[in-house]
Amino acid sequence: MILNYAYIIIAFAISLIFSLIGTPLVVKLCNTRGLLDLPNARKVHKHGIPRLGGILFMPSLSVGVLITLLIMYQGISKGFNIGISNVMMAVGAIMIYLIGLFDDLKGLKATHKFIIQTIAALIFPLCNLIINNLHGLFGIHEIPIGVGYPLTVFAILLIVNAMNLIDGIDGLASGLACLILGSFAYLYYELNAYLFCLISISLAGATLAFFFFNMYGKVGRLKTFMGDSGSLFLGYVIAYLAIKYQMSQEPLGFPYREESLLVSFTLVFIPCIDVIRVALWRKFNGKAMFAPDKTHLHHRIMQMGLDMHQTLAVIITLFVSICFINYGLYVGGLETTYIIGIDIAIYSLFIWVVGKLNVQLN
Repeated sequence: MILNYAYIIIAFAISLIFSLIGTPLVVKLCNTRGLLDLPNARKVHKHGIPRLGGILFMPSLSVGVLITLLIMYQGISKGFNIGISNVMMAVGAIMIYLIGLFDDLKGLKATHKFIIQTIAALIFPLCNLIINNLHGLFGIHEIPIGVGYPLTVFAILLIVNAMNLIDGIDGLASGLACLILGSFAYLYYELNAYLFCLISISLAGATLAFFFFNMYGKVGRLKTFMGDSGSLFLGYVIAYLAIKYQMSQEPLGFPYREESLLVSFTLVFIPCIDVIRVALWRKFNGKAMFAPDKTHLHHRIMQMGLDMHQTLAVIITLFVSICFINYGLYVGGLETTYIIGIDIAIYSLFIWVVGKLNVQLN
């Protein structure tokens, strides 16, 4: 038990240190080459900021996991099974990472990015990594492949773009990602799924290092944004971890756990519900789906007069509250369908209150 904890700490520390050392070099390169994120209608910053801070997420994750695995194979190695789904996930993650990097460097149309994202998402069901059971949601349990495949692809695209679009203020995407990844690290550890635990904790280490530069770095010195290479990669890995965790079909998944779908849903709820709300608002108001605006959750809260750090605190508090509420409701015996309905009601009420406050204050 103690040895397993040591491996987790090692993976986290390696990834954290790798990113802490590498980020200043990336920032220097961006400043030298003019690779800056400039203000526009969607963004709240006023100065050009180096935009490749997230470029280290994938190498930091890889180094942290690989070195820890090498150490583990010299000690205990049971519990690891690097199968086809893991290999295919790596292929998809590289595709997402490269398309994000290309967008950061050269710029890319939203439709082109979406096509590549869809191809990467299709990798999941192709290797039988799918949403195959709704665990009682709306009274539904096992679902056919014909339903599970498109549902899985939709879920991946939703999570990937949710993490990308919520990256609008300092520390928000990285802060939420750290909490989500830390939670998955614990959950996979409890399942003795050590490889997925290491993936989660290693990426958490890299993301935490970025969080400090993004939140507390000075403009013109060490402040940086993660860019699409970082946010899309984060979204893809989180989508993988969420879908893998809820699977209940041995040997492709884990033993049936009634709460597994609810857990995955809870951890990605805040970024995903906000993307859905904004998309529906744009649709009903005759606006383009990918048009830049300031209607996301963090924009709405900042319009009340809060600064970025205060807005971050509000959203993190909302996220943590939803997690504890869902846990309490589940332990109390409430069905998943009602819990999800309550989550949507809480979020809707929160948005309504924010809207009312905006009207009164402005």
